[in-house]
Amino acid sequence: MRVFATGQGRKTDDTDAHSIALVGVRMGGLRSVVHDQTLEVLRLLVDRRRRLGEDHTRMVCQLHALLLEIVPGGAKKDLSAAQARKILTGVRPKDPVGRTRKRVAMELVVDLERIYVRKKAANKELVELIKTTGTTLLGLHGIGPSGAARLLVEVGDITRFPTRGHFASWNGTAPIDASSGDNARHRLSRGGNRHINHVLHMMAVVQLRTRTTQGRAYYDRKVAAGKRPNEAMRCLKRRLSDIVYRTMLDDIVTTSATGPGGHRGASHISSAAGSQPQTDTSDQSLPGPVTHHHRTPIKTPA
Repeated sequence: MRVFATGQGRKTDDTDAHSIALVGVRMGGLRSVVHDQTLEVLRLLVDRRRRLGEDHTRMVCQLHALLLEIVPGGAKKDLSAAQARKILTGVRPKDPVGRTRKRVAMELVVDLERIYVRKKAANKELVELIKTTGTTLLGLHGIGPSGAARLLVEVGDITRFPTRGHFASWNGTAPIDASSGDNARHRLSRGGNRHINHVLHMMAVVQLRTRTTQGRAYYDRKVAAGKRPNEAMRCLKRRLSDIVYRTMLDDIVTTSATGPGGHRGASHISSAAGSQPQTDTSDQSLPGPVTHHHRTPIKTPA
């Protein structure tokens, strides 16, 4: 709008204000900003939980660096505070440098134990608040308290995305068309909401760790079909995006108790993929042309 209205894309406070006013006057279907106190509390809690996770990772890295100098070969990658304490208990350094290293490492262990307690309490608080929203995101394999809270906070009203393709494009899991002539190809999207993209990535990683998950079976089928591991991973994330989209839509319908038993019936935009990533449709997002529908249609009570 700034480019069309002024003839150039220069960004200033004046041109921004003018462009916003033009959008508000000329464009229909704009959504009103709604302040949801529950989501605001969730945002504060999930941001705190993220910082605790970052502190935990930083301390573990520092502890590994010290243990490499204290114990030959260091310690295993997945190191807990109790395991680190046990290792340090068996170390008897004789020189001042070694004793200082052990003392600093033990201080890190104590800090890690405190972080564990705070993370546990933060997860419990998140779970309790998430349950009050009525969402079923915690029932999805690979979605924990932080992931569910981040989805609720960043997405807000899921009906602002007309289709699952729009949602995938917004979170960066939809590939970008990079075709040229007869050469049809797609490349990885580097845009989108990176918080939600990370949640979907961790969801995929968790599913790949277990051979019995349907996400793992879907990934293995893609690899067997000739896709490289990274390509199969992107396909899985795209399919999980559809599942999250459908789950959040169903949550809205269930909460509003539309239809018999609170379940949503079929619609012309229903996801072609099933509730698990075994139903294949397409690896790329193929949204149709823009229509006059600005919100996802949901059946209303008769």
